[in-house]
Amino acid sequence: MRISVFGLGYVGCVSAACLASRGNDVIGVDVNPTKVDLIMGGNAPVVEERIGDLTKEVVTSGKLRATTDVRHAVDNSDVSLVCVGTPSAPNGSLSTAYLERVAEEIGEAIAARDTRHTIVFRSTMLPGTCLNLLVPILEKASGKTAGVDFGVAVNPEFLREGTSVRDFFDPPKTVIGELDEASGDVVAALYEDLPGDVFRVPIPVAEITKYADNSFHALKIGFANELGAICGALGLDSHRVMDVFLADRKLNISPAYLRPGFAFGGSCLPKDLRGLVHAAHRADVTVPILSHVLPSNEEHLKRAFELVVRTGRRRVGLFGLSFKPGTDDLRESPMVELAERLLGKGYDLRIYDANVSMSRLLGANREYIEQRLPHLGQLLAGSVAEVLDHAEVCLVASADPDVLAAIPPGADRTLIDLIRLPDAEIRRNDRGYVGLAW
Repeated sequence: MRISVFGLGYVGCVSAACLASRGNDVIGVDVNPTKVDLIMGGNAPVVEERIGDLTKEVVTSGKLRATTDVRHAVDNSDVSLVCVGTPSAPNGSLSTAYLERVAEEIGEAIAARDTRHTIVFRSTMLPGTCLNLLVPILEKASGKTAGVDFGVAVNPEFLREGTSVRDFFDPPKTVIGELDEASGDVVAALYEDLPGDVFRVPIPVAEITKYADNSFHALKIGFANELGAICGALGLDSHRVMDVFLADRKLNISPAYLRPGFAFGGSCLPKDLRGLVHAAHRADVTVPILSHVLPSNEEHLKRAFELVVRTGRRRVGLFGLSFKPGTDDLRESPMVELAERLLGKGYDLRIYDANVSMSRLLGANREYIEQRLPHLGQLLAGSVAEVLDHAEVCLVASADPDVLAAIPPGADRTLIDLIRLPDAEIRRNDRGYVGLAW
């Protein structure tokens, strides 16, 4: 392909050199003439493993050159990769000034073209930036229609400084946010035969992907450092502790617990978090991440309660009460907490959980529920139908087949889904359906 790459920082110069090495004709574009001169001299504008040799190789072969002339670059390419910076303001807001300027310049350059040009944004930007800000700029400057006269896509990068070249050729995944299928096809062709899964998704999904990744990376580092500080204060070798932690590929380093759903609960997670944070405080170790996990969980539970409040209805049915489906364990169940709040605010509540029966509750489990919901026996229904006959609002925290069968898609009531039901995609089209976090 003939490709122009806008912005010759880390992402841009690595993308340009790597794409050129794959046989494409690439023109790098930057407002800084020093970067352009470096590229034209066969030198990379950044210091990075392999990038120096690779840049020299592709410049010598004629596959990569650079310019400050936007019109020339666009006229001599069919795809433009936008890799300009999106710096953060002091208040954390995203600056889109460079993106806006490049979009306007590219739009003006394609105005007179009679062949389709595809603009691919690699810059990190928040959801809505491309469709609500950049596409209108492109359309206004070009007088053309996106998805018809020119293509648009978002293609976030997953390049780590220091190993960017290696990451380009061995990516963890390729994400293509496509305005239309033709735009996505162009981007997919750029990375043909590279390893990793390819995800072709709506543009806003692609935009938030990089934020999801980097936020989780930051969270992991912060978690490891806080745990390390606690271990150090207690005289333990944190690296030996983490060796054991990392060996668990079933729960710790895995997809487990990484699907949005309802709040966590049970007899272990809340108790052990409180215990660890308390131990840290006693050792004079500040752990802001760990200290805020339970408050974060509380906010998520509060979201569910507020969804009920917004309906303006008072008769509520709750499906599922135990903290984990298939058990009768009610200790610190978020559903018990939610039921308690609903009752406290005067809601008329009925509950169905096939595994919960007052006559079978024993020991600490029974003691807990007698303290939190002393009138549970009066709230429990013997069947799904009994709850449905009562409820104007249904809170579903269980994928019990009997519950799913009794509340078919299209049911004429408010359905608040707390766990993302198996048929959530179908139900999302229903007027009364509300997903907690999707």
